[in-house]
Amino acid sequence: MNQATAPKLDAGDAQIWQRLTDLGAMAPSGDYVLAPTGPGPLDGLTFAIKDLFDVAGRVAGCGNPDWLRTHQPAKAHAASVEKLLAAGAKAIGGTITDELAFSLNGQNFHYGTPRNSAAPDRIPGGSSAGSASAVAGGACDFALGTDTGGSVRIPAALNGIFGIRPSHGVVDDRGVMPLAKSHDTVGWFARNADLLAKVGNVLLPPDAGDEAEFSTVYLARDAWALADVEVAAALIPARDRAVAAIGPAIDMTLAADCGGLSIWRQSFRFLQMREIWAEHGAWIEREKPKFGPEIAERFAMCKDAAAKTMGEEAELRQIVTRRLEDMLSEDGILVIPTAADIAPLKSMSAADSAGFRDRTLSLTCIAGLARLPQVTLPVALVKGAPVGLSLIARHGRDRALLALAARLAPEVCF
Repeated sequence: MNQATAPKLDAGDAQIWQRLTDLGAMAPSGDYVLAPTGPGPLDGLTFAIKDLFDVAGRVAGCGNPDWLRTHQPAKAHAASVEKLLAAGAKAIGGTITDELAFSLNGQNFHYGTPRNSAAPDRIPGGSSAGSASAVAGGACDFALGTDTGGSVRIPAALNGIFGIRPSHGVVDDRGVMPLAKSHDTVGWFARNADLLAKVGNVLLPPDAGDEAEFSTVYLARDAWALADVEVAAALIPARDRAVAAIGPAIDMTLAADCGGLSIWRQSFRFLQMREIWAEHGAWIEREKPKFGPEIAERFAMCKDAAAKTMGEEAELRQIVTRRLEDMLSEDGILVIPTAADIAPLKSMSAADSAGFRDRTLSLTCIAGLARLPQVTLPVALVKGAPVGLSLIARHGRDRALLALAARLAPEVCF
């Protein structure tokens, strides 16, 4: 049980909480406010926290009532929360996540679907749905999320805001519920690229390697072919403006000689599912938690994957990592669509949901397999719904990537 009591709110906090409630974004155990612990570059800014992060005296519910019931309150804040508070920011509450962060939809069977303010009849994307909704809906300045298979990148794109999945391992993830450890990252959202970079200056270490400017753009035909025709057409003008600002473009394919991006996706999912079952299988078997139907099906798939013999998936991951590291080197940027389509309608069929997920995971697995940083920028609308353009850099060039996004934003964003 969550033993902490709700704090007394001033008028401003109460207004923010009401906004979070109106958006359907606040987690059941998210009724807290954390004051800044020091002055710093984030003075006067507010942020929300995905309900996977430890907050002292609270249980991170991780989107599932049985998880909330069977875990104890945290003794300390997550490391990333501590850093943001020390930099002058104020936390205004916890936000809804898909169950154990295991979905790209943002539709929580137990707690509902946070509002996509840009397209209210469509899903917000997940699993960091509440954090994306809170930022897009104006409840806070920025928000923490996590990204394993796209859980910051996709909601950012579908809500028309900025988001980053950092290089794997560069942001301290102590005090955050793991899903698949070799893929998990701590990411964040903002409504403008300058603030996205400012938060990065607090959370990220200095970049690795030299400070060569990005000067070569790689356009992967197989990645662009995954996008819906209307989505690709809407993204191309922004893509071309990015190329003009960075340098020459190289037209190429990423995966044609090693199975195609569908094989990359399948390998990513198999590796991820084995890690997920290793992390959570014992708890699931012991507590028999109630999951929504789609989430329950995915955890059953994880159990099956864990029982199978490992094939060539780990070797493929090494090949993908070497290929992208060599290609991007010091000055390369890979530019791809963030998601394959606009946000699906909340009333979509199971078949439509699976189709959206598979095509989108074929894009998000690129950075996921290779552990690379990826920033998504809101650049266009299709049928009134936002679409995002992604920039991917070499591992450890996160600050340079954020600076590039801030430089490009006035030229490419709507």
